[in-house]
Amino acid sequence: MQLREWTMEEQEQLIHFLTTNTWPFHGNAHPERDLIEKTIEEGGYESDEVKTFWVQNEDEDIVGIVKIYDLQDEIPLFDLRIADEYRGFGYGAKALKLITEFVFGLPERKIRLEGHTRQDNLAMRKTFERAGFVKEAHLRKAWFSPKENSYYDAVTYGMTREDFLAGTTTPVIWEDAGHGEKGKKTKRIPNFPTEFESERLRIRKPEMGDALDVYKALKNSLPALQPWLPFAQQEPELHVTEENLRESIADFITRKDLRLHIFLKETGEFIGSTGLHRINWAIPKFEIGYWLDTKYEGKGYMTEAVERLTRFAFEELGANRVEIRCDEENGKSRSIAVRNGFELEGILKSDSLSSDGQHLRNTCIYAKVK
Repeated sequence: MQLREWTMEEQEQLIHFLTTNTWPFHGNAHPERDLIEKTIEEGGYESDEVKTFWVQNEDEDIVGIVKIYDLQDEIPLFDLRIADEYRGFGYGAKALKLITEFVFGLPERKIRLEGHTRQDNLAMRKTFERAGFVKEAHLRKAWFSPKENSYYDAVTYGMTREDFLAGTTTPVIWEDAGHGEKGKKTKRIPNFPTEFESERLRIRKPEMGDALDVYKALKNSLPALQPWLPFAQQEPELHVTEENLRESIADFITRKDLRLHIFLKETGEFIGSTGLHRINWAIPKFEIGYWLDTKYEGKGYMTEAVERLTRFAFEELGANRVEIRCDEENGKSRSIAVRNGFELEGILKSDSLSSDGQHLRNTCIYAKVK
Protein backbone atom coordinates (compact mmCIF):
# COMPACT_ATOMS: atom_id res chain seq x y z
CA MET A 1 0.00 0.00 0.00
CA GLN A 2 1.15 3.54 -0.71
CA LEU A 3 -0.09 7.10 -0.98
CA ARG A 4 0.77 8.82 -4.27
CA GLU A 5 0.28 12.57 -4.46
CA TRP A 6 -2.45 13.73 -6.85
CA THR A 7 -1.49 16.32 -9.44
CA MET A 8 -3.52 18.90 -11.38
CA GLU A 9 -2.79 16.94 -14.57
CA GLU A 10 -4.97 14.15 -13.13
CA GLN A 11 -8.10 16.30 -12.90
CA GLU A 12 -10.16 14.10 -15.21
CA GLN A 13 -9.11 10.98 -13.34
CA LEU A 14 -10.22 12.57 -10.06
CA ILE A 15 -13.58 13.61 -11.51
CA HIS A 16 -14.12 10.12 -12.91
CA PHE A 17 -13.28 8.53 -9.56
CA LEU A 18 -15.64 10.76 -7.58
CA THR A 19 -18.57 10.57 -10.02
CA THR A 20 -18.51 6.82 -10.77
CA ASN A 21 -18.44 5.63 -7.15
CA THR A 22 -21.11 6.09 -4.49
CA TRP A 23 -20.60 7.89 -1.17
CA PRO A 24 -23.69 7.10 0.95
CA PHE A 25 -22.27 8.54 4.18
CA HIS A 26 -21.02 11.83 2.72
CA GLY A 27 -23.03 15.01 2.47
CA ASN A 28 -23.12 14.69 -1.31
CA ALA A 29 -23.52 11.00 -2.19
CA HIS A 30 -23.28 11.67 -5.95
CA PRO A 31 -21.05 14.72 -6.62
CA GLU A 32 -21.42 16.32 -10.04
CA ARG A 33 -18.64 17.31 -12.44
CA ASP A 34 -19.34 21.07 -12.21
CA LEU A 35 -19.01 21.08 -8.43
CA ILE A 36 -15.76 19.07 -8.48
CA GLU A 37 -14.26 21.32 -11.17
CA LYS A 38 -15.16 24.41 -9.14
CA THR A 39 -13.60 22.88 -6.00
CA ILE A 40 -10.39 22.05 -7.90
CA GLU A 41 -10.24 25.58 -9.33
CA GLU A 42 -10.60 27.08 -5.84
CA GLY A 43 -7.75 24.99 -4.44
CA GLY A 44 -9.96 22.46 -2.71
CA TYR A 45 -7.69 19.56 -3.66
CA GLU A 46 -4.24 21.19 -3.83
CA SER A 47 -3.07 24.28 -1.96
CA ASP A 48 -1.04 25.28 1.10
CA GLU A 49 -3.96 24.03 3.20
CA VAL A 50 -4.83 20.87 1.27
CA LYS A 51 -3.02 17.86 -0.15
CA THR A 52 -4.71 15.03 -2.01
CA PHE A 53 -3.34 11.52 -2.50
CA TRP A 54 -4.33 8.44 -4.45
CA VAL A 55 -4.46 5.28 -2.36
CA GLN A 56 -2.75 2.46 -4.28
CA ASN A 57 -2.57 -1.23 -3.41
CA GLU A 58 0.38 -3.56 -3.92
CA ASP A 59 -0.49 -3.91 -7.63
CA GLU A 60 -0.56 -0.09 -7.94
CA ASP A 61 -4.31 -0.14 -8.59
CA ILE A 62 -6.04 3.01 -7.39
CA VAL A 63 -8.34 1.79 -4.60
CA GLY A 64 -9.18 5.12 -3.00
CA ILE A 65 -8.40 8.76 -2.47
CA VAL A 66 -7.64 10.85 0.59
CA LYS A 67 -7.75 14.60 1.06
CA ILE A 68 -5.84 15.99 4.04
CA TYR A 69 -6.81 19.55 4.87
CA ASP A 70 -6.25 22.32 7.45
CA LEU A 71 -2.54 21.56 7.00
CA GLN A 72 -1.59 25.01 8.30
CA ASP A 73 -3.24 24.18 11.62
CA GLU A 74 -1.74 22.06 14.35
CA ILE A 75 -4.68 19.64 14.06
CA PRO A 76 -5.33 18.55 10.43
CA LEU A 77 -8.46 16.74 9.26
CA PHE A 78 -8.92 14.24 6.45
CA ASP A 79 -11.49 12.78 4.05
CA LEU A 80 -10.82 9.15 3.07
CA ARG A 81 -12.82 7.43 0.33
CA ILE A 82 -12.42 3.84 -0.88
CA ALA A 83 -13.85 2.88 -4.29
CA ASP A 84 -16.97 0.68 -4.35
CA GLU A 85 -15.23 -2.41 -5.76
CA TYR A 86 -12.42 -2.31 -3.20
CA ARG A 87 -14.50 -1.98 -0.03
CA GLY A 88 -14.40 -4.80 2.47
CA PHE A 89 -10.74 -5.76 1.85
CA GLY A 90 -9.15 -3.80 4.70
CA TYR A 91 -7.74 -1.04 2.50
CA GLY A 92 -9.34 1.70 4.62
CA ALA A 93 -7.40 0.87 7.80
CA LYS A 94 -4.13 0.48 5.89
CA ALA A 95 -4.66 3.81 4.16
CA LEU A 96 -5.47 5.53 7.44
CA LYS A 97 -2.23 4.26 8.96
CA LEU A 98 -0.34 5.76 6.00
CA ILE A 99 -2.19 9.05 6.43
CA THR A 100 -1.22 9.09 10.11
CA GLU A 101 2.44 8.46 9.25
CA PHE A 102 2.39 11.30 6.73
CA VAL A 103 0.80 13.83 9.08
CA PHE A 104 3.03 13.08 12.06
CA GLY A 105 6.07 13.02 9.78
CA LEU A 106 5.55 16.64 8.73
CA PRO A 107 8.24 19.05 9.97
CA GLU A 108 5.62 21.21 11.71
CA ARG A 109 5.12 18.46 14.34
CA LYS A 110 1.32 18.23 14.29
CA ILE A 111 -0.35 17.70 17.66
CA ARG A 112 -3.12 15.33 16.57
CA LEU A 113 -5.10 14.02 13.61
CA GLU A 114 -8.86 13.64 13.69
CA GLY A 115 -11.76 12.52 11.53
CA HIS A 116 -15.55 12.55 11.71
CA THR A 117 -18.22 10.20 10.42
CA ARG A 118 -21.88 9.38 10.78
CA GLN A 119 -22.73 7.23 13.80
CA ASP A 120 -24.18 4.46 11.59
CA ASN A 121 -21.15 4.32 9.24
CA LEU A 122 -19.92 1.13 10.88
CA ALA A 123 -17.30 0.39 8.22
CA MET A 124 -15.56 3.72 8.78
CA ARG A 125 -15.79 3.37 12.55
CA LYS A 126 -14.14 -0.04 12.30
CA THR A 127 -11.44 1.54 10.10
CA PHE A 128 -10.72 4.13 12.79
CA GLU A 129 -10.44 1.43 15.46
CA ARG A 130 -8.15 -0.81 13.40
CA ALA A 131 -5.84 2.14 12.75
CA GLY A 132 -5.52 2.85 16.48
CA PHE A 133 -7.80 5.90 16.65
CA VAL A 134 -9.92 6.58 19.74
CA LYS A 135 -13.56 7.63 19.84
CA GLU A 136 -13.53 11.08 21.44
CA ALA A 137 -17.00 12.52 20.86
CA HIS A 138 -20.59 11.55 20.08
CA LEU A 139 -22.57 14.51 18.74
CA ARG A 140 -26.31 14.11 18.65
CA LYS A 141 -28.12 15.19 15.47
CA ALA A 142 -24.99 16.87 14.12
CA TRP A 143 -24.74 15.28 10.64
CA PHE A 144 -27.21 16.47 8.01
CA SER A 145 -28.01 14.19 5.07
CA PRO A 146 -29.54 16.13 2.16
CA LYS A 147 -30.71 12.92 0.50
CA GLU A 148 -32.94 11.92 3.43
CA ASN A 149 -33.44 15.54 4.55
CA SER A 150 -32.62 14.27 8.01
CA TYR A 151 -30.09 14.67 10.79
CA TYR A 152 -27.97 11.81 12.15
CA ASP A 153 -25.65 11.50 15.13
CA ALA A 154 -21.97 12.07 14.38
CA VAL A 155 -18.86 10.63 16.01
CA THR A 156 -15.30 11.95 16.20
CA TYR A 157 -12.15 9.83 16.35
CA GLY A 158 -8.65 11.10 17.04
CA MET A 159 -4.98 10.10 17.22
CA THR A 160 -2.53 12.10 19.34
CA ARG A 161 1.11 12.56 18.49
CA GLU A 162 2.07 10.91 21.78
CA ASP A 163 0.04 7.79 21.04
CA PHE A 164 1.44 7.61 17.50
CA LEU A 165 5.06 7.82 18.65
CA ALA A 166 4.52 5.33 21.49
CA GLY A 167 2.46 2.92 19.40
CA THR A 168 -0.29 2.97 22.02
CA THR A 169 -4.00 3.74 22.18
CA THR A 170 -5.27 5.78 25.12
CA PRO A 171 -9.07 5.56 25.57
CA VAL A 172 -10.98 8.63 26.67
CA ILE A 173 -12.21 8.62 30.27
CA TRP A 174 -15.87 9.42 29.61
CA GLU A 175 -16.70 10.21 33.24
CA ASP A 176 -15.48 13.76 32.70
CA ALA A 177 -15.73 14.80 36.35
CA GLY A 178 -12.64 12.62 36.74
CA HIS A 179 -13.58 11.21 40.13
CA GLY A 180 -16.20 8.96 41.64
CA GLU A 181 -17.43 9.01 45.21
CA LYS A 182 -15.10 10.14 47.98
CA GLY A 183 -12.52 11.46 45.51
CA LYS A 184 -11.68 8.10 43.99
CA LYS A 185 -10.55 8.23 40.36
CA THR A 186 -12.81 6.54 37.84
CA LYS A 187 -11.50 3.40 36.19
CA ARG A 188 -10.29 3.65 32.59
CA ILE A 189 -11.77 1.26 30.02
CA PRO A 190 -8.85 -0.94 28.95
CA ASN A 191 -7.81 -1.86 25.44
CA PHE A 192 -8.68 -5.46 24.69
CA PRO A 193 -8.72 -7.91 21.78
CA THR A 194 -11.97 -8.36 19.89
CA GLU A 195 -11.29 -12.02 19.15
CA PHE A 196 -9.92 -14.94 21.16
CA GLU A 197 -9.95 -18.75 21.13
CA SER A 198 -10.49 -21.75 23.37
CA GLU A 199 -9.55 -25.34 22.60
CA ARG A 200 -12.34 -25.86 20.06
CA LEU A 201 -13.88 -22.43 19.61
CA ARG A 202 -13.22 -19.06 18.05
CA ILE A 203 -15.04 -16.21 19.79
CA ARG A 204 -15.18 -12.73 18.26
CA LYS A 205 -17.19 -9.53 18.08
CA PRO A 206 -20.18 -9.59 15.70
CA GLU A 207 -20.01 -8.54 12.05
CA MET A 208 -22.74 -7.75 9.54
CA GLY A 209 -21.67 -10.78 7.51
CA ASP A 210 -22.91 -12.99 10.38
CA ALA A 211 -26.56 -12.02 9.85
CA LEU A 212 -27.66 -15.03 7.79
CA ASP A 213 -25.93 -17.51 10.11
CA VAL A 214 -27.53 -15.95 13.17
CA TYR A 215 -30.94 -15.89 11.49
CA LYS A 216 -30.71 -19.59 10.56
CA ALA A 217 -29.55 -20.60 14.05
CA LEU A 218 -32.39 -18.67 15.69
CA LYS A 219 -34.94 -20.18 13.32
CA ASN A 220 -33.61 -23.68 14.01
CA SER A 221 -33.54 -23.20 17.80
CA LEU A 222 -36.69 -21.17 18.39
CA PRO A 223 -38.69 -23.81 20.36
CA ALA A 224 -35.78 -24.33 22.78
CA LEU A 225 -35.10 -20.60 23.23
CA GLN A 226 -38.68 -19.33 23.60
CA PRO A 227 -39.20 -20.34 27.27
CA TRP A 228 -36.19 -18.27 28.37
CA LEU A 229 -35.44 -15.43 25.95
CA PRO A 230 -37.77 -12.48 25.22
CA PHE A 231 -36.24 -11.89 21.76
CA ALA A 232 -37.21 -15.45 20.73
CA GLN A 233 -40.96 -14.96 21.10
CA GLN A 234 -41.55 -14.32 17.41
CA GLU A 235 -40.42 -16.08 14.26
CA PRO A 236 -37.11 -14.48 13.27
CA GLU A 237 -36.91 -12.22 10.20
CA LEU A 238 -33.63 -11.56 8.43
CA HIS A 239 -34.03 -7.78 8.29
CA VAL A 240 -34.74 -7.69 12.05
CA THR A 241 -31.64 -9.82 12.69
CA GLU A 242 -29.58 -7.41 10.57
CA GLU A 243 -30.88 -4.38 12.44
CA ASN A 244 -30.14 -6.04 15.77
CA LEU A 245 -26.60 -6.77 14.55
CA ARG A 246 -26.06 -3.13 13.59
CA GLU A 247 -27.04 -2.04 17.08
CA SER A 248 -24.81 -4.68 18.67
CA ILE A 249 -21.81 -3.64 16.58
CA ALA A 250 -22.37 0.00 17.52
CA ASP A 251 -22.67 -0.92 21.21
CA PHE A 252 -19.44 -2.94 20.96
CA ILE A 253 -17.59 -0.02 19.42
CA THR A 254 -18.79 2.32 22.18
CA ARG A 255 -18.15 -0.39 24.84
CA LYS A 256 -21.75 -0.16 26.03
CA ASP A 257 -22.32 -3.89 25.53
CA LEU A 258 -20.00 -6.64 24.31
CA ARG A 259 -21.90 -9.19 22.24
CA LEU A 260 -19.73 -12.03 20.92
CA HIS A 261 -20.27 -14.76 18.33
CA ILE A 262 -19.04 -18.33 18.69
CA PHE A 263 -17.60 -20.41 15.85
CA LEU A 264 -16.07 -23.88 15.61
CA LYS A 265 -12.34 -23.53 14.96
CA GLU A 266 -12.24 -26.67 12.83
CA THR A 267 -15.06 -25.81 10.40
CA GLY A 268 -15.79 -22.10 10.92
CA GLU A 269 -19.48 -22.84 11.60
CA PHE A 270 -21.48 -20.37 13.67
CA ILE A 271 -22.90 -22.18 16.71
CA GLY A 272 -24.23 -19.52 19.04
CA SER A 273 -23.81 -16.24 20.83
CA THR A 274 -22.51 -15.06 24.17
CA GLY A 275 -21.30 -11.75 25.55
CA LEU A 276 -20.78 -9.41 28.48
CA HIS A 277 -23.80 -7.32 29.36
CA ARG A 278 -25.04 -4.89 32.03
CA ILE A 279 -21.53 -3.52 32.16
CA ASN A 280 -20.31 -1.28 34.94
CA TRP A 281 -16.81 -0.15 33.95
CA ALA A 282 -16.27 1.68 37.25
CA ILE A 283 -16.03 -1.62 39.18
CA PRO A 284 -15.67 -3.32 36.59
CA LYS A 285 -18.39 -5.98 36.60
CA PHE A 286 -20.19 -7.89 33.84
CA GLU A 287 -23.05 -10.29 33.29
CA ILE A 288 -22.57 -13.22 30.90
CA GLY A 289 -25.40 -14.17 28.57
CA TYR A 290 -25.53 -17.00 26.05
CA TRP A 291 -27.59 -19.08 23.66
CA LEU A 292 -26.67 -22.07 21.50
CA ASP A 293 -27.97 -23.45 18.21
CA THR A 294 -29.75 -26.62 19.36
CA LYS A 295 -28.04 -28.81 16.75
CA TYR A 296 -24.77 -28.27 18.65
CA GLU A 297 -26.12 -29.15 22.09
CA GLY A 298 -24.65 -31.92 24.23
CA LYS A 299 -21.01 -31.37 23.25
CA GLY A 300 -19.96 -28.97 26.00
CA TYR A 301 -19.44 -26.05 23.62
CA MET A 302 -21.25 -23.45 25.71
CA THR A 303 -19.55 -24.54 28.92
CA GLU A 304 -16.22 -24.10 27.12
CA ALA A 305 -17.24 -20.70 25.72
CA VAL A 306 -18.35 -19.39 29.11
CA GLU A 307 -15.15 -20.61 30.77
CA ARG A 308 -13.06 -18.78 28.17
CA LEU A 309 -15.20 -15.63 28.34
CA THR A 310 -14.93 -15.58 32.13
CA ARG A 311 -11.13 -15.70 31.88
CA PHE A 312 -11.25 -12.95 29.27
CA ALA A 313 -13.29 -10.74 31.62
CA PHE A 314 -10.88 -11.17 34.53
CA GLU A 315 -7.60 -11.19 32.60
CA GLU A 316 -8.23 -8.67 29.82
CA LEU A 317 -10.92 -6.39 31.26
CA GLY A 318 -9.82 -6.34 34.89
CA ALA A 319 -13.17 -7.60 36.16
CA ASN A 320 -13.77 -7.72 39.89
CA ARG A 321 -17.09 -9.49 39.48
CA VAL A 322 -18.74 -11.62 36.77
CA GLU A 323 -22.35 -12.76 37.05
CA ILE A 324 -24.66 -15.25 35.38
CA ARG A 325 -28.38 -14.61 35.94
CA CYS A 326 -31.04 -17.04 34.79
CA ASP A 327 -34.56 -18.29 35.46
CA GLU A 328 -34.74 -20.67 38.42
CA GLU A 329 -36.29 -23.33 36.17
CA ASN A 330 -33.69 -23.00 33.40
CA GLY A 331 -31.73 -26.14 34.32
CA LYS A 332 -29.37 -26.05 31.31
CA SER A 333 -28.28 -22.48 31.98
CA ARG A 334 -27.81 -23.16 35.69
CA SER A 335 -25.67 -26.24 34.99
CA ILE A 336 -23.30 -24.17 32.81
CA ALA A 337 -22.80 -21.76 35.69
CA VAL A 338 -22.15 -24.60 38.13
CA ARG A 339 -19.71 -26.41 35.82
CA ASN A 340 -17.70 -23.20 35.52
CA GLY A 341 -17.42 -22.77 39.26
CA PHE A 342 -19.85 -19.89 39.70
CA GLU A 343 -21.32 -19.61 43.19
CA LEU A 344 -25.08 -19.36 43.70
CA GLU A 345 -25.38 -16.19 45.77
CA GLY A 346 -29.14 -16.09 45.97
CA ILE A 347 -32.53 -16.56 44.33
CA LEU A 348 -34.64 -13.45 43.90
CA LYS A 349 -38.30 -14.34 44.37
CA SER A 350 -40.82 -12.93 41.86
CA ASP A 351 -38.00 -10.84 40.44
CA SER A 352 -38.90 -10.91 36.76
CA LEU A 353 -41.51 -11.85 34.20
CA SER A 354 -41.39 -14.96 32.07
CA SER A 355 -40.07 -14.50 28.54
CA ASP A 356 -43.61 -14.16 27.20
CA GLY A 357 -44.43 -11.57 29.87
CA GLN A 358 -47.29 -13.60 31.36
CA HIS A 359 -45.96 -14.96 34.66
CA LEU A 360 -43.74 -13.95 37.58
CA ARG A 361 -40.46 -15.82 37.76
CA ASN A 362 -37.62 -16.30 40.23
CA THR A 363 -34.08 -15.30 39.22
CA CYS A 364 -30.91 -17.16 40.22
CA ILE A 365 -27.75 -15.10 40.67
CA TYR A 366 -24.46 -16.90 40.18
CA ALA A 367 -21.17 -15.04 40.49
CA LYS A 368 -17.41 -15.21 40.47
CA VAL A 369 -15.31 -12.51 42.11
CA LYS A 370 -11.64 -11.67 41.79
